[in-house]
Formats: sequence, structure tokens, C-alpha cells
Amino acid sequence: MLSIATWNIHKGFSPSNRRMVVHELRERLRELDADIVFLQEVQGAHLQHAARHADWPAQPQHEFLAAEVWQNHAYGRNMVYDHGHHGNAILSRFPILNQHNQDVTHFRFEKRGLLHCALDVDGLSQPLHCVSVHLSLFARSRRRQLDALAARIEEMVPPDAPLLIAGDFNDWRNQAHDLLARRLNMTEVFSAAGLRPSRSFPAALPLLRLDRIYARGFVVHDASLHSGAAWASLSDHAVLSAELIAVP
Repeated sequence: MLSIATWNIHKGFSPSNRRMVVHELRERLRELDADIVFLQEVQGAHLQHAARHADWPAQPQHEFLAAEVWQNHAYGRNMVYDHGHHGNAILSRFPILNQHNQDVTHFRFEKRGLLHCALDVDGLSQPLHCVSVHLSLFARSRRRQLDALAARIEEMVPPDAPLLIAGDFNDWRNQAHDLLARRLNMTEVFSAAGLRPSRSFPAALPLLRLDRIYARGFVVHDASLHSGAAWASLSDHAVLSAELIAVP
């Protein structure tokens, strides 16, 4: 059984940006106990926050969150500014064989990237390919980014290799589903259970289906939404998790 989770962590701040919550966020992630975690809006560095908050972690957020639990981690820097940068991350209990951050920016003011890692997972005959995504707020840009994602997977990943794509798709109209299903033979984890993709935003009362987990080469054993007051105090996005069984 392989357990995974995805979470847009809002750069380690509460939805209102009034409170730094990265320490509480780390504890919540550990409670999930996922083997692989896909993260978005991860703060790689921020000089102003570090000066303002005495308990701001000395390490980049992905390293701070991974410490002592996920021995392997990767970070893809997307948005860079004078005082820091943020992007996507993957935390893994399995060795990361290689990683690549693909720039899929469409508009200059909205930097986006796709973090692609290949993992050496016990019991799998091929590397497991994982992509952490955070797509555009604009439909036209999302279509271009999804096409770029599919093109990279078609070029770099064997068609029979296990594949996971998870993150913040900003895709409330569910347009990603047809493309990923048709071109990459993937299944959304809630759809595999006969349900619609779960509503995940805002976390306090989820209305929009923004966050997704897509899988290939696995049977979905369980899929869960983690929302409500305890989660909503840490990010504006709910957490999605899934338990998967590899297809022999």
C-alpha cells in the first residue's frame, strides 16, 4: 500500500496571512503519515519573514517540513523576488533518482512550474514518476500548461510506468480530467471510487474542486478530504490524501 497526500500550504501562513503556522503545519503533515507528499506554495526563502518572526525556520520550508520523517525531498523554484522565492515540493520516504522543474509560465506576473521526480519505490519494477503541479488561475493558461505537462510525460516517461500527478490545478470546471485520462491513461482518485473530484477550496467550507490527485498503474483503495476548522486555520486549501495499491 502506498499512501500519498497533496496540499497547497499557502507559504506557511494562515488564510488571512495574520499568523505564521508552519510549525503546526508540520505536525499536521506528520499526522497524515503519507509516504509521498506533494506540496504547493512552498516558501524556499523569505528574508523579510525571517527578520520579522523569531521562530521562522532556518531551513527552506520543504526541508523543515521533511525533517526526520521524509528523508528525501525536492523543490522547484517558480516565483522569485528580491527577498525570496517559492514553488512546489515533493517529500518522499523513497530515494529520488532524479528531478526536473519545468517552467510553464504563460503570463510574466504568474510564474508556474511542474516539479517532476522519479522515485525508487520498493516493490515497483519501474521508477515511480511524480509531478507536483500548481496551475494558472486562467483557463487559457491552464490548457497550455496541461498540454506541456502531457507532452513532457509522453516524451520522458514510458507509457507503462507508474505515474502520479497531484497538486493545485485551479481547475474548478474539471477540464484537466479529459486530457490526462485521454493522453496519459490516468484516473482521478475520487472518480475511481465512483465520486466526483472532491471540493477542496476554501478549506473552512470547500466549494471549488481545485486540488486533485491523478494516478496511473494503481488501484485506488481509499481517497480522503481533510477539511474543517483544524485544517482551515493552517491554509486556505484542504488536504487530499489517497491509499493506492500497485497494479502487478
